[in-house]
Order: sequence, then C-alpha cells, then structure tokens
Amino acid sequence: MSFPEILQAYDLTLLKWVAMAIAFFVLGIAKAGIKGFGTIIVVILAFVFDEKASTGILLPMLVAGDIMAVTFYNRHAKWDYIWKLVPWMAGGVLLGVWIGNAVSEAIFKRLMAIIIIGSVVVMFFTEMRKSNVVPQNKWFARIAGFTAGFTTMVGNLAGPIANIYFLAMRFPKNEFIGTAAWVFFIINIFKLPFHVFVWNTIDGESFLLNLVMLPILIIGFLIGAQIVKRISNLSYRRFILVVTALGGLVLLFR
Repeated sequence: MSFPEILQAYDLTLLKWVAMAIAFFVLGIAKAGIKGFGTIIVVILAFVFDEKASTGILLPMLVAGDIMAVTFYNRHAKWDYIWKLVPWMAGGVLLGVWIGNAVSEAIFKRLMAIIIIGSVVVMFFTEMRKSNVVPQNKWFARIAGFTAGFTTMVGNLAGPIANIYFLAMRFPKNEFIGTAAWVFFIINIFKLPFHVFVWNTIDGESFLLNLVMLPILIIGFLIGAQIVKRISNLSYRRFILVVTALGGLVLLFR
C-alpha cells in the first residue's frame, strides 16, 4: 500500500485533519513546558479516532515530543525524584495493560476528573497560603506515580496527576519541565511494546500518519520553548494550576 493510500485508508474529513493538526501543535507546545493541555489533546484525538485507537496514534508523538524535551531541558532534571516515580508508574502501566477495557470508560474519566479537580483545589489553597511545605511522606510519591502510570496506559491522562505532584514539590519552572520530561520519556518508551504487541494500536499505517504530523509537533515545540522563556516561575505555577483544572472540567462534562 502506497503512502497516499495509507492516508486515504483513514478516511478523515477536512475537519478531522484540522483537529488532529491542532492537537499535535498543542502537544508540541505542551512538551516544551506549557503543561496542562493533556486532557484537551486526548479529547480532540478521541473525536478524530475512537478511544482506544487514539491512544496508539498519540503515543509515538508523545515519545517524539519527549525526545525534544529531554534534549532541551536535560540539565534541569532532578534524578532523585525521577527514580522515586518511575518504578511505581511502571507498576501502574502494567495494571492498566491487564485491566485494559474492563473499566467503564465513562466511570474512569469521571473518577479521574474528580481526582484532578480535587487535587487542584488543594493546590490552590496551598498557593493562597503561600506555603513552601513540600510533602515528605514516601507514599505521596508512590501513590502519585502508580496513579499516573495507570492513567497514562488506559487513557494518556497522567499529565494532570504529574503536574500536581511536581507543583507540590515546589519545583522552579525549568526543573519542573526537565524532571517531567525524563519521567514521561522513560514511561512512554516502556508503554510502546504493549501498544504494539498486546493492544495492537500501533502499526505501520499509524506510524506513517505520525510522520505526516511530526513537523507540526516540532513547530509547536519551538514556539512553546520561546513562550516558556518569557514566563516567571510564579506565573508558570498559576498557569499550570488553571489549565489543569480546566482539563479536569472538560473530562468531567465531556
């Protein structure tokens, strides 16, 4: 099958092509450090494809964005926090692979939305009190990591959980982005074989579609990196909180 024939096989309308381009442009901006758009991206791609297929279309693009992010922000990564999260995220991924579609999608998304919105409310109160207290309980990282791993496998929805964790750690802007970049690069690479060999959501055709959209992702990343440079640490924290909360509301009422 030729390249044009593969693209035609998806039988996408112009509206869906535009929606997909917007999703990957926003993903590029998000991977550059303007976090909080993960839920919106998932919703857009679920409109273009069905729910499970959209996870396979999105994952290779997430990895491509991760590669750019770890290259750009590598020197800011906090590896002690990365190793606290990654093993528990891997456990959450394995649970997500096992459960698969057994969980009702509607119930899952509403539960996630409630968790996200509740976490944001707590963080807002912390910000208003100008508290610099960092959670020291080891179970905080374990629960956040496991929940993020499970949600990233089932619906690519780990972003809001990770945002809340890194905000709670009081990371400055660049350390937030660099640490998150490595965490998601490692865990998204870990997810790839399950999508290819277990769920069969990634194949040659979907990968070629990713290649078509890759330049849009790169443009979004370059623009996002310039935006990040112009945002103060305080404004960055507030922006992440607001957009994460909005993503939770979209998930709740979708």
